Amino acid sequence: MPILPAGPLSYGMQLPIQSQSAIYAEPWEAAATPADLAEIARTADRAGFTYLASCDHVAIPRRLAEGMSTVWYDPVATLGFLAGVTERVLLMSHVAVVGLRHPLATAKQYATLDHLSGGRLILGVGAGHVREEFEVLGADFDGRGPVLDETIDALRAALGPEEYPEFAGERFSFSGLGQLPRPAQQRVPVWVGGSSPAAVRRAAARGDGWLPQGDPREKLPAQIARLHTLREEAGVEDPIVVGAITEPLYVGEPGWSVGRRTLSGKPEAIAESLREYAAMGVHQIQVRFRSRGRTELTDQMAAFAAEVAPHLDHLDR
Repeated sequence: MPILPAGPLSYGMQLPIQSQSAIYAEPWEAAATPADLAEIARTADRAGFTYLASCDHVAIPRRLAEGMSTVWYDPVATLGFLAGVTERVLLMSHVAVVGLRHPLATAKQYATLDHLSGGRLILGVGAGHVREEFEVLGADFDGRGPVLDETIDALRAALGPEEYPEFAGERFSFSGLGQLPRPAQQRVPVWVGGSSPAAVRRAAARGDGWLPQGDPREKLPAQIARLHTLREEAGVEDPIVVGAITEPLYVGEPGWSVGRRTLSGKPEAIAESLREYAAMGVHQIQVRFRSRGRTELTDQMAAFAAEVAPHLDHLDR
């Protein structure tokens, strides 16, 4: 079930537990288990969420650990685990820092994931921002932008239908090397993450989708307009899926402090607010719910799907 620019407003979520930055992790996640993660994924699958997403960091330096934490599950292992307990929900890396690895190594991992999941992969990619990660792995931090550009091009070839993909670039080249299994999809969608000018240019020229990194609502219309202008200038005629990360949500009237930025209250009111994203030209929203435990989170997910989602499409595009 692909996400299409011409379709209704879709909704997915970044998985809790698998990344525990102080910016967004709830206290209960620190003691959560793989069983909790699996049940959250099953709930998303049953409730009609379009995708689940997992982040990518290899190692966090001490200078950043207080804010970022060191809890970052491997996205391929995490999404592969969840592929086995779900049936239809799409599986997205948001985002894979693909410049840390050779494109053929990345292609082997994600082609296998797409094959095993029956074609449910969305490959979200980004440049990364932690210098020490790049340095310890022998990757180019200062040149990570151009490296990412070429890596996306190389991954297009390496994740295509050919058993022996071919690519020749400035940094990477390969031919005569076979990789099976191939992805189940004829074309694995590549979504580019980030909101910097370079990231928007990259998404416009190379992406099937754009994943802005926390742009506030008031900045999104200008960013989206620039994205489309740059795509036209690049001569790319294929449509692009535009995403947005929403404010934290709580369906109903919370009996505890959920924070002033959280959208809460009646489902119709939450839906009315979220429809503003569609009016800006957004095609998919990534939602996150405030919660005090797994059960409250899965209850919130079910309530959103049953009571809010049916009102999201009451808008003519």
